[in-house]
Amino acid sequence: MGGEAGERSFGLGLQGDKRPGDYAALARRAEADGFDVVSVFNDLFFQPALPPLLEIATATERVRIGPACLNPFTVHPVEVAGQVAALDAVSEGRAYLGLAAGAWLDRLGLENRRSLTAISETWEIVRRLLAGDDSGFDGELFRLAAGNTLAYEPVRRSVSLLVGTWSPRLTAFAAAHAAELKIGGSSNPALVRLVRKWLAGSSTRLVVGAVTVVDDDDARARAAARAEVALYLPVVGAFDPTTDVPAGGEIPDDVLDRFAFAGEPARIVAQVEALFEAGVDRIEFGTPHGINERHGVELLGTQVLPKLR
Repeated sequence: MGGEAGERSFGLGLQGDKRPGDYAALARRAEADGFDVVSVFNDLFFQPALPPLLEIATATERVRIGPACLNPFTVHPVEVAGQVAALDAVSEGRAYLGLAAGAWLDRLGLENRRSLTAISETWEIVRRLLAGDDSGFDGELFRLAAGNTLAYEPVRRSVSLLVGTWSPRLTAFAAAHAAELKIGGSSNPALVRLVRKWLAGSSTRLVVGAVTVVDDDDARARAAARAEVALYLPVVGAFDPTTDVPAGGEIPDDVLDRFAFAGEPARIVAQVEALFEAGVDRIEFGTPHGINERHGVELLGTQVLPKLR
């Protein structure tokens, strides 16, 4: 199943809203400062993750890279296999595949209510195609006729899987099949302890990732993070059974700390330490990283990571 040797590890999550060249610069900085993973989100209406990831692949040498996450409702499993195979080739074997049910699909008239079936079948098709298995697959949602294989040789015959979910059922799937489970949009130690119970007995590593705003000015960083969190708190807040999210109004400090990394570097260090103590294996610092993104990434690499290693 794989993983990162059981040690603390750190990822940088980038949004698909940048100009060509910006991804490479941020990824090079992250790699030089000791980050282990660089991810690109595949959120609806932003740039697809693959082009930025290919740019990152050519600009880096060590970090693992991948989409966090693709979903099988907008990208067919055969295309998912092709994307991860292309990324693995350009990165010379450093790609991982992130799969999730996706959000805001109602804007496209799509439903993702059968997310467990869709993700499990997608992973099975991807796994078979990469492995050169031409026996076919006849699922409930997806079908791959026997005799079909990739028309090119992949760099590797398997890649590691990350499943992004808050769902107990998908967590059970991840516990059996994935190298990593990611709780996206959370920085809540109480939720981590709960999910750890769901993963009991599994070697699947637990990742949390959330909006990150780090700045020398603590109050300014937290104000900016509140504005960011307000955009997705109505979606993810309902998924967290350990937290009562207030309806409307300003987000209280304690709630902000459960859904974002926000403040001066020392505050971020304390938040992350609490998450590692609760059972997290990897932290992914998400967009926008700072009031100014490059300065935020610099602060994470020079004033946060060194205190957490």
